[in-house]
Amino acid sequence: MKKITIALGLAFALFSFKSSETTTWSVDGVHSHVGFSVNHLGINDIIGNFATYESKITTSKEDFSDAQFEFSADVASVNTGNTMRDEHLKKEDMFDAAKFPKFTFKSTSIAKIKENTYKLVGDLSLKGITKKVELTAKYNGSLLHPMYKKTFAGFHITGTVKRSDFGIAKEMPAPMLSDEVAINVDTEFSKN
Repeated sequence: MKKITIALGLAFALFSFKSSETTTWSVDGVHSHVGFSVNHLGINDIIGNFATYESKITTSKEDFSDAQFEFSADVASVNTGNTMRDEHLKKEDMFDAAKFPKFTFKSTSIAKIKENTYKLVGDLSLKGITKKVELTAKYNGSLLHPMYKKTFAGFHITGTVKRSDFGIAKEMPAPMLSDEVAINVDTEFSKN
């Protein structure tokens, strides 16, 4: 009797075990935007974006509560709507695109703040310097794309970083250009 009970217990444990399959999601660059803004003279926000980037999410949970985010962007793809300013942003005193052509972000933890909103902590590497940053990621939901017949998920990611932490525009005083740079990212990811 004891052997039968143990055998049944093992069988139940084996059949009730559900494997946690990891899924990778790739960014849809056509329907995503990686933006930033910085205050100029204390009276106006200058906005910009990076046109060339890659990103992926790895997760085993449908609500993305264990997700790991990875992101990289080409510094030379910076666009603020002004050619002269964009060329200056690529120079050594700013992003130094020739020496550091990419910047990266890789999350190290994710924690639910409230329904569909997460605190995303990770390492931002920019201009040869890596700092821990904290972002807010709002999960906008998922759906089956009507044309591609693949599942897509949307996120709105925000946060603030200090340019001084990365040695950007060190000679520019804060009243002229704010030290805080706002991050504003809207992304769609497709399930692989």
